[in-house]
Amino acid sequence: MRLHISRRRAQALTVIAVFLAVVIIDQAIKIWVKTHMCLHESIRVTDWFYILFTENNGMAFGMELFDKIFLTLGRILLTGAVAWYIARCIRDGIKWGLLVCLALIMAGAMGNIVDCLFYGLIFNSPAPPQVASFVPFGEGYSTWFYGHVVDMLYFPLFSWDWPLWMPFCGGEHFIFFSPIFNFADACISSAVIALVLFYPKQLTLLLDKEKKEEPNAES
Repeated sequence: MRLHISRRRAQALTVIAVFLAVVIIDQAIKIWVKTHMCLHESIRVTDWFYILFTENNGMAFGMELFDKIFLTLGRILLTGAVAWYIARCIRDGIKWGLLVCLALIMAGAMGNIVDCLFYGLIFNSPAPPQVASFVPFGEGYSTWFYGHVVDMLYFPLFSWDWPLWMPFCGGEHFIFFSPIFNFADACISSAVIALVLFYPKQLTLLLDKEKKEEPNAES
């Protein structure tokens, strides 16, 4: 019994450590980029890796699908749901690797939530070539829920021009990988890929267990 409690405590501390580390690293990178680079400025690291400062109103990798407030609320709900699920999994003796993946997803979502909630309140938004700076709380470029998410990681690994005879895209220049993302996005994507590749059976078992417990909880 004591060993079981120690395992739960160790796993809970692991989740907290992963969560704090990801959020702190993510925010440190974003704040440095935002206060040292003007919008759309780039720094060449290698031919296939650039630090390119962009901002977006939408989801991961710069996509914009819905109104910002719905996206922000969705991230908050996702973070709460994953936190609740992690607590259930720790109680049921989840594997360490699966636990870390869930913690990365929760932390990555929180990293972008911070941008949406607070950046519009604490940063100004000057036109290039000026860089942003902190302002008194509430005097920034926007309001609650409408801050811009900071992206900066750009990996144009290779590119080519489509032949002119190709339908729809003929003559266009194609870059792989063109989306620009941040550390939080990378953590979420890496965790999801790891879950699919290494823990499909464990996820299926956990979901089946949740379904079996639902009738018992109602009765």
